Formats: sequence, structure tokens, C-alpha cells
Amino acid sequence: MVNKLFYASLACGLLLSATSCENQKFNDTYVDVDRVHVDTLSAELQKVRDYVPELAVVAHRGTTYWAPEETEAAYRWAREIGADYLEADLQVSKDGVILALHDTDLKRTTNIEDVFGERFPEKERREFYNHVYAGKPASFIDSLINVDKTAFVPNYPCSYTYYELLMLDAGSWFNQDPVSAEQAREGFTEHRQYISTLEDLIMYSKGYRLARYGQDGDNANAAPLMYWKKFTDDAEGQRILTGMKLTDKEITNPVNFNLAGKTVKDRIVRYTFKYVKDEHFAGHIPGIYIELKEPWLNPSNFEDLVYDELTMAHNETYKQFNMNIMTNEGKGTSTEFYKNGYVNVGNTNGKVILQTFSLQSLRRVCDKFKGEVPMCFLLWKGTGATDLTYDDPVGYASFINLGVQYKAHFMGPCIAGAPNNYPELNQPWQHDLIHRAKMKNHPYSFDTYDQMAKYFGLYNWGNNGGARYQAPYVDAYFTNHTDMSLQFMKDHADELNISDEMKATIKAKVAVPDARELLNDLGY
Repeated sequence: MVNKLFYASLACGLLLSATSCENQKFNDTYVDVDRVHVDTLSAELQKVRDYVPELAVVAHRGTTYWAPEETEAAYRWAREIGADYLEADLQVSKDGVILALHDTDLKRTTNIEDVFGERFPEKERREFYNHVYAGKPASFIDSLINVDKTAFVPNYPCSYTYYELLMLDAGSWFNQDPVSAEQAREGFTEHRQYISTLEDLIMYSKGYRLARYGQDGDNANAAPLMYWKKFTDDAEGQRILTGMKLTDKEITNPVNFNLAGKTVKDRIVRYTFKYVKDEHFAGHIPGIYIELKEPWLNPSNFEDLVYDELTMAHNETYKQFNMNIMTNEGKGTSTEFYKNGYVNVGNTNGKVILQTFSLQSLRRVCDKFKGEVPMCFLLWKGTGATDLTYDDPVGYASFINLGVQYKAHFMGPCIAGAPNNYPELNQPWQHDLIHRAKMKNHPYSFDTYDQMAKYFGLYNWGNNGGARYQAPYVDAYFTNHTDMSLQFMKDHADELNISDEMKATIKAKVAVPDARELLNDLGY
């Protein structure tokens, strides 16, 4: 009933906005924008907003240009280049592992077609169940597999256990993709890349890397849990798994929902992996910026899973890395975003930012995190149920008001220009509307020097809105080229319309490494 009322009210609101847009002539946007109403963040929400540093650089999926996105290689590179945040999209495996994965289909960024094709992984699933349900009769295992077969959707992440996903290579595709071929490196294959987990992301942000057989003193042949090694020529260099434990917690997997007239639940399995301090760790401690996708992609209790995972309470070895500031143990230990020129965001209360495009997800995050963790409401222009349909002042303000209502602290509009060719949702007046709401502006995604120059005011935007509309038109921003973005800011700090304090902070940051040389240093 609550959902029905929510969508009904939303539909009415959007209809009224649409009607207003049709009846009202916007002859001068810079006049009309002053006539629309925007709600404003409360003082308490503004306090949380300010947990996040000004002009923070968010490494989109680690990088989509220099390394296979959302893998260890991408995140190590982003951390060492000097990103303020490591960004990831979150989905879930069949056994409840939270994945850093953008696509709803595993084909683009893994070799799943070579490993499983379209087949149900019956042999691997039986191995998995025989381990986590050790001692159960074969008939019990058969019944589980029969249900899984019925619900199975090929290439869909939540159709596979993380045990099965560990068999996939998430790096080699990058070398074969015509877009990224120029950046191809043998190291992405030699140092096997995995689908990262939320726990991995936390550990990367703290200066760790995956522990690997051979490299870190462990003998793969002595590892009884490493069943998947038989699918490769050599276990050398694969990540070290030390435990798989079935828990009492359950999820309602999207592929199992209402199966044969009833809801089928899956048990969550806790995997224990080893990590080691990264020998190439220079000292940057970034935060993490995580996206919650449309609710239909994930279990109904997904926000609870994310909340719990951030606490790291399940991992005795690394639970000191609690990232959930809603718990006393997760509170920031510092108020300094930078120390001695190095990023320190991961030690502050701004260590985690949540984000979503979805209105329903926004509401659910609000219910769980209560506006106490920084939150960004992302914008996309389109015709979908959660898209911004009208980008005139009335339509834009309506989405800002939804963000305020559900305790978001930032708006995340897309910017125009190649190579993405997104619609423009970050014009000067739109940036100004966001600030009128006492929110901050976190646009995406910066891919070129010219884009940096445009939105930071080195090039004339061409607006006629007057002195009030002054660049930069960002408060933080996503980029696929963290190296380019950081270097731009260091090169032009004195030319930007920013505070003297911010200029000094930018200039004090350590030198930005060369992107290719850094990959060499990291072993790729």
C-alpha cells in the first residue's frame, strides 16, 4: 500500500509539473528560474552535507579508461593516482555477496560466455551446496538445484553464487575491446582480475590489495577451499579464499521471487578472503562512493545488507575498518580531508557517500540511513519512471524537491559532450537551483580537458544570467580520468573562482603520477 501511494503521489506530481510546463511559456530561463520554488535542506542535513570535501574527485568505477572497470587494477590505480573517492555500482550474487558491478549482464566485462555459456552451472552449484550444506542428504541438494534451474537466468549476476563468479576473468575483456585496446596490458590477464566485492572496495580504500597464492607465501595445492582452481591451468596468482560459511540470514533473490506461486529465499554465505598491505600504497586513503541500483535488481532487504557490510562486523580480522558512521565504531577519526598532501577522506565522516538514480531506492535509503550518511540523487533525462522528463525550471526543481524530501544532500546531473554525449543537465541556472536548495552539485562524468575547462569557467559558457552564475559549476565530480582532472586543477588553481583556502589545498597535494608509469609500478 505504501508503494502504491508513493507512486500515485509521484505520478500526480509529475503530471502537474508536465501540465505547468505545457501551459507556461519559458521565454527567458534566467527569469523563469527565479519563479520556481525549491525546498531547502535542514540545518542537520547541511551538517552531513559538509562531511564531504569541496571539489572532491570521484574515480568513476575506479577508471573506465586505464584499466578494467571496478576491478582491483582500476581501484588500486585510482587510489594511488590521488582520487578522493572510489566509485562503484552495487549488485548482489545469489548467495548474498555484494558485488561492485555496473551491468545487469555479465557478458561485457567477464568471460562468462567462455566459462559457462548459456548453461546452468549444475556441476559447480552441486560442489557449492555440498560444501556449505555438508552432511545434508543428496535428495536435499537435488531439491535446491531443481529450484535454481527453474529460476536460472543466463548471465544475470544474481543467478550465480560468488563461488561460481570467482571462476570468471574480469580483466581480459579490456584488452580485446576496441575502445580500450590502446590501453591493453598483459598484466590485466596475468594478475587475474575478479569481480570486486564491497568488502574488496573497502580494503582497497584502506591501502590493501588481494592476497594471492604464490605471491604472498601460500601454497594453492594446500587450499581445500579453492575448488575452482581446476578450471584454470595454474592456481598461481589467484586470490586466497580461507572460508565459506552458511549464515542464518536470508535474501529474496530477484530471480526467485514468486517462483511457482511462492517466494523462495536464499541463504547468505560469508566468504573469508585474505588481504595484504599493498606494497605500492603511497598514503592516500580515499572514501567510497557507492551506487544502489533499481530495487528490482536486488533483494528487498538490500539496504540492510549494505548497512551491515559497511560495518565490517562479519570480518574479525578487518572489523577495525568499519565504514558505517551510523555506528560509534564507524565514526570518522579525523576532520582533515588531506594530510601532508595525501587524501585522508576515508578517515573522516565523509568516508562513504551513497547514490542512486532510482526514486524508490532513494526512499528506501532514506528509511534505512535517515539522512545521516551523505547521499546523492542522480539525474538522467529520459522517459522512464525515474527519469527527469522536463529539464525546464519547473521540472528540474521538482526533482530537487524530491531529493530534499528524501534527505539527499547532493544532486548528480549529467554533463554534455563527447565521448559520452549525455544530455545537458548541468547548465549554470541548474547549478544555481541546486545551491538554492542548500544542496551541493556532483555532476558526471568528466572525460576531457575541455569539459574540465568549460565547467570550471576557463571557457565562456555563453550564458546571459549575469554575475550570479559564476563557475565552477561543480562542488565535486565524477571522472573516468582522475589523472587528467587532478592535473587540471593543479595547473589552473590560481585561475579558478574558488577560495584561497581551496587553492592552497589543491596546490599542496602531492604530484599526480603519470598514468602509464603508475600502471607499470603496480605490476600491470
